[in-house]
Amino acid sequence: MSEPDWHAGGCHCGAVRFRVAVRDYQAVDCNCSICRMKGFLHLIVPPGDFELSSGGESLSEYRFNTGVATHRFCKTCGVHPFYTPRSHPDQVDVNVRCLDPAVHARFRITGFDGENWEENVGKLA
Repeated sequence: MSEPDWHAGGCHCGAVRFRVAVRDYQAVDCNCSICRMKGFLHLIVPPGDFELSSGGESLSEYRFNTGVATHRFCKTCGVHPFYTPRSHPDQVDVNVRCLDPAVHARFRITGFDGENWEENVGKLA
């Protein structure tokens, strides 16, 4: 297995910065209510492939429904750069749209029917 590519990203105002190891340039576009409204493109990685570089104190969190997912957003600009997903509570879900722009074109985007989450969650890798 080859070494991953590390990419930087963050929120709009720059208060939150992170790095993520990308092993597969595949992202998921979910149509559930919160992902659709946030415009989140999902890249789910193990914790060892994610580093919060700065801005932990600038993050706030939001939980709803089951309370398992921890949605994090910048208190200053409101952008959601990453969170802990309900589907993979032991991993980090990075918003591909928050990666520095040069890497965006490398990702293949597939859809996920999150409106029918319970029926489809088993289809997520």
